[in-house]
Amino acid sequence: MALRFGADSLLECGCDEAGRGPLAGDVFAAAVILPEDFYLEGLNDSKKISERKRLHLRPFIEQKALAWGIGRVSVQEIDELNILHASFLAMHRAIEAMSMRPERLLIDGNRFDPYEDIPHHCIVGGDAKMASIAAASILAKTYRDDYMLAAARRYPGYGWEQNKGYPTSQHRNAIKQLGLTPLHRLSFTIK
Repeated sequence: MALRFGADSLLECGCDEAGRGPLAGDVFAAAVILPEDFYLEGLNDSKKISERKRLHLRPFIEQKALAWGIGRVSVQEIDELNILHASFLAMHRAIEAMSMRPERLLIDGNRFDPYEDIPHHCIVGGDAKMASIAAASILAKTYRDDYMLAAARRYPGYGWEQNKGYPTSQHRNAIKQLGLTPLHRLSFTIK
């Protein structure tokens, strides 16, 4: 996994989101700037490692990163903006939450709404190619999972402890039986 995108000395920041596909819950993003000598055994795209491994790696990322930030966009904002632009807004908020200003943004995916005057590069599958994006992937996923576990206690019966709001048959059946919660995205097709 590559540590740097550019051959120059620009301060690079990896960005990724978690929670674009669920029927319920806020979307989260993380932004991470790693030191040039960073190495973390097992670092990879959050979808390719277990929940236990993600939770194990998170404190190391938070301790070793030069800077990191978490951004989140509410269900109401998702419904107003659409999920794609809400994801970009969550990344913007994550960048704003950092203690350092990056000089280059590395974005997981193929599109991005530019952030201020900072150049960005979209990298498809970047969370499996670039260490800073992989680190952001893990932070975004674990913070969103924590949020959904808390939401599951407030709204029992939807199985969010397991499905994290994704459209599983268990979740869809619960919607039919229990109805929608304030955390369901009304702009999504929920059947």
